[in-house]
This record gives sequence, C-alpha cells and structure tokens, in this order.
Amino acid sequence: MLQINFIRENANFVKDRLMVRNFNDLALVDKAVELDEKIRKLKSEAERLKSIMNLASKEIGQLISDKKNIEADQKKELVNKYKNELLTISDGLTSDEKTLNELLLKLPNLPHISVPIGTSPEENEEIRSGGLKPKLDSSAVPHWDLIKKYDLIDFETGVKLTGRGFPVYKGKGAKLQRALIQYFLDYNIKAGYTEYLPPLMVNADSAKGTGQLPDKEGQMYVTQDGFYLIPTAEVPVTNIYRNEIVKESDLPIKMTAYTPCFRREAGSFGKEVRGLNRVHQFDKVEIIQLVHPENSYEALDKMVNHVEKLLQDLELPYRILRLCGGDMGFTSALTYDFEVFSAAQERWLEVSSVSNFETFQTNRMKIRYKDSLGKMQLLHSLNGSSLALPRIVACLLENNQTENSIELPKVLHTYFGSSKI
Repeated sequence: MLQINFIRENANFVKDRLMVRNFNDLALVDKAVELDEKIRKLKSEAERLKSIMNLASKEIGQLISDKKNIEADQKKELVNKYKNELLTISDGLTSDEKTLNELLLKLPNLPHISVPIGTSPEENEEIRSGGLKPKLDSSAVPHWDLIKKYDLIDFETGVKLTGRGFPVYKGKGAKLQRALIQYFLDYNIKAGYTEYLPPLMVNADSAKGTGQLPDKEGQMYVTQDGFYLIPTAEVPVTNIYRNEIVKESDLPIKMTAYTPCFRREAGSFGKEVRGLNRVHQFDKVEIIQLVHPENSYEALDKMVNHVEKLLQDLELPYRILRLCGGDMGFTSALTYDFEVFSAAQERWLEVSSVSNFETFQTNRMKIRYKDSLGKMQLLHSLNGSSLALPRIVACLLENNQTENSIELPKVLHTYFGSSKI
C-alpha cells in the first residue's frame, strides 16, 4: 500500500508512475489527497477542542474552590458542548480514515524508474538468455503425450476426484515431482534461506498484507470459514513478520518454502493451457526476503542470479524479461520473469517471477525496523519462484525426450535415483 504522506507530497509524480503501469483511475490519487487533507483538519480541530477543554477543566476547579458555583456551572455546560463536538469529529474521523484506507488499497504500487513503458507482454524487455534450444526429431511430441506414454500424470482421474486442472502424479511422475522439490529446497537452503512449512490457508488479513486482496479475490479459493487457499507461499511466509519490529542486525531475512498452490485462473482451450501449462493446483518452491531499503535492489539482482543458476543447472534454455508497466503485477515495483523454451510446443513458458515490492507490502503488514536514530522505518520485501514445477516438468520432459526415454539433467540423478525415465 502506498504511503499517504508520500502521495500528498508527490501527487503528480505518483500519477505519472501509475500511468507507466497503465492504471487509468488517477482520480483516486486526488480523492486520497483531498480526504487526507480533511482528516488532518479534523484532527487539528479535535486537538484544539481538547486543549480548550483541558484549560476549562482547570478553570472549573478553581471556580469551585473560589465558591463561584454559577460560573463553574456555565463552564461545565461549555465543556459538555465541546465534548459533543469532539464526539461528532471522532465519528467523522473513524469513517473518513476507513474510507481513505479502502481507497489506498485500490492503488497499485509505483513502478521503479527502470520499468519499460508498455501495455502488453510483447513490450517486455529481454535482459539476457542462456542455454541451448534442443533440436528434436520429427517424432517428438508435447508433454501431454509424454505423460501418457510413460504413465506419469493422470489428468482424467484428477477430473473425477476434483475437476479440470487438478492433476494426479503417479509412479515416476510423482518421484520426479518430489525430486525437484527437494533439489530446489536444498539449493535455496545452501544459499542461506531458512526453510518454512506454512499453512495452506490464510485469513483475510494475511491476504491483504501481501496484496492478494482486494486485487485478486476472484482468483482465490475461499472456504466457508473465510480462509483463503494460498496462491503462493509468499502469502503465509511474508506474513510471519506482520506487525513485527525487526532488529536491523538481523537483516536480511531470507526464507524459503515449498507448498501446493491454488489459483482459480480463467480456463480456456488450446495448447497455451493444455496439460501442465495451466492448472488450478500446482507445486512451487518460493524464496522471500525482507531487507534494508538501501539494499533491496542489490538483493533483487542476487535473487535473479540465484534463479538463473538454478535453470542453468537444470540445463534448460531460458530468457529473463524485465516486465513493462502494463504487464506487472499489482504489488510489484520491478519484476523479472524467467521463461524456459518448450521445444515440442515451440514456445516460451513462464516458470518464475522475481519481484521487489519495496514498502508496498510491508506498509500493509507494518513490518518495520528501528534505524540508527531509533526511528521506525519500513523494510522492503522481495520474493521469487524457485521454482514453479508444472512448466519446468513440461520442458524437462519435452526437451530431453528420445525415442524410448526421458534423459534427466545430471543435477537430478541422485535426487531421482536414475539418469532417465
């Protein structure tokens, strides 16, 4: 959530940056500034009345002491009048502050100055690429055929058990999934991340804290008890530090977690969403950092390099994109997407997003630290997929297929217990 003090002092800059991300409801900025001004005036008036009442209360005491009861009664009537005025102001403040908070929740984060201007994925900026695209022979098939050939994943049973988009992994398919999860976690832990195993459901405060609410409410599964199934481990893990004051000496805080993830994405047809390309339940390993504001973009670069090395070890062809303003998520200040090349489908598939949210999430969650002067400051939060499994599995199967096997990258041999499927 944007800070109202910053909006008030930089309204035109805020509007300019919001235009970069193709946010059109700029009137919300003016409304926020106007409402903030009204709130500050009401607070000032409330303080003025409290000061008058305190002074009057002292005068009443002196008048009673001097046995000037009539004058004391007159002062009491005046104090009661001020009390009623103060009560009215207090009610107005409560209502206006609630309205301002709801309004601020609708404003997305401001794009970093390096974010390219654009409105569609085609305008994202390629930063670099790596790996070699495999040359498959004419008998090569996409992963939805390979999983049937090697009996790895059962989509039909998933439909019976739950519905479309809920795959059942079996045999070596389940083993490959488990091997990848363990490898990703070990890789992250070796880099200094502490592992967590969080709940798979969160309350509304947690979902608001990381920005899923109110922006992505329609994409989340919700229970009758009002709990939300998590769309990513980012939500519960970042909220571990909600309403906490962190010691500056403990920074950076680096966390990783494996969880199933649940997303009610709109379904469609065609190879873009076929097989593992888009599912409603999937496994993902996440990395999260809480860092000093001065170090957050250095931390972002390190996280990008961390994910890049992971893809290099998996021997997958990849590219890194800096997202343009119109393609960024609601909460992000700067996002890098990782895509791997699916040789059988002849297209790029997104497998990770690494983002810096600056103070957008920590302001919502009130995650702070005390600086050297003892003043409370907001931390910066970052997160990234390390990695999302469905499309990684799809590309591993497709890119490494031979006539009679799937050759696995060397780094997975020990984890899987074999060099091939």
